[in-house]
Amino acid sequence: MTLATGTTWAIAGLSTAGVIARPMRWPEWIWAVAGAVVLIVLGLMPWQEAGQAVGKGLDVYLFLIGMMLLSETAREHGAFDWIAATAVNMAGRSRARLFALVYATGVIVTAFMSNDATAVVLTPAVFVAAKKAKADPLPLLFACALIANAASFVLPISNPANLVLYGGHMPPLGAWMKAFALPSIASIVVTYAVLRFTQRERIAGTCEADVVRDTLTTGGRLAIAGIVLTALLLLVVSALDAELGLPTALAGIATAVIVSLLAGRSPLGLARHVSWGVLPLVAGLFVLVEALDRTGVIAWVARGLRDMLIDPTRAAAVSGTVLAFVSNAMNNLPAGLIASSAIAQAQPPQIVTDALLIGVDLGPNLSVTGSLATILWLQAIRREGEDVSFLAFLKVGAVAMPLALLAALGMRLAIG
Repeated sequence: MTLATGTTWAIAGLSTAGVIARPMRWPEWIWAVAGAVVLIVLGLMPWQEAGQAVGKGLDVYLFLIGMMLLSETAREHGAFDWIAATAVNMAGRSRARLFALVYATGVIVTAFMSNDATAVVLTPAVFVAAKKAKADPLPLLFACALIANAASFVLPISNPANLVLYGGHMPPLGAWMKAFALPSIASIVVTYAVLRFTQRERIAGTCEADVVRDTLTTGGRLAIAGIVLTALLLLVVSALDAELGLPTALAGIATAVIVSLLAGRSPLGLARHVSWGVLPLVAGLFVLVEALDRTGVIAWVARGLRDMLIDPTRAAAVSGTVLAFVSNAMNNLPAGLIASSAIAQAQPPQIVTDALLIGVDLGPNLSVTGSLATILWLQAIRREGEDVSFLAFLKVGAVAMPLALLAALGMRLAIG
């Protein structure tokens, strides 16, 4: 190993650790961008190639912009609070029914708005709803965290990591549904069963009903309409085998501007509350992965993948499982970027690529470090005065993730 290679690996590793651990409570994007800048300054990554690496993420950035604007519009106009209060009133004093309704709401939000929306926007609303219902919030919060990953391959739009793994060019919607419909159902059902069992004592008994539900404002109704229309638009775009980023961004911008103006508010005020740091975070990770590629590590991963292709079914099972666990060691976004580059070099059969996507999407349910969505979920519940330790999450994730992964991968392999 050369000094340059070792230094590149060390910088990439420290940057990724910073993204996960957030030393000094600095935002995640600072660590990713700092690592990229250090690589460029030290001459380990030519700035021209760094710029090209950033450019590779254009469709991902546009997708995130649209989804963040949609989520913030819905949050600002009370749409998610209204949905959460509705779930409480539908529960009929049953904590178990409330848990099921929150889980079902999380499935819908994740599938049509992405896992980040479930983690960041729905979680605080669910916490408020739990307080109104005088129910233990922890099982409901676990439902938000785990369904954000378990349902994140229902549709191409359900997780930005899907765009990353497929290099921004998603399979047509028909092919996607054929490959992932049954594995998604398996993942959702198994995760629910595990949560229902592990949280059975906390969700036993009764809760309040008929809690006060603020009237859904015109802005809230328009925000929900914008979300529904955007989801339909993206389904059509996906079915036409076109890139999702620009349509998502345009739909998000249009919804935010129209809803804000009709409600007599400034769209700029709404935009100020969006977590824009996600964009430099992703850009920095693209540079770090490109730097690793220059050292040959991704070529090594690609060779290992090619060596397993004698038996594609076995290759799919092994690679998907390994990536699921690796995603917890380094976060699934950089893990997905590395896997995407390895796929481009190894050119494995579709079943292997699909297994890798299941691994990178579902694997993060093992620990709080597994995905950006789970990290953001943890920040959201801490703002509400709740907390979940690494070990407390692991006790649930160590049961839920492997069983759901086995079910989802098994279903995908059975499809062939």
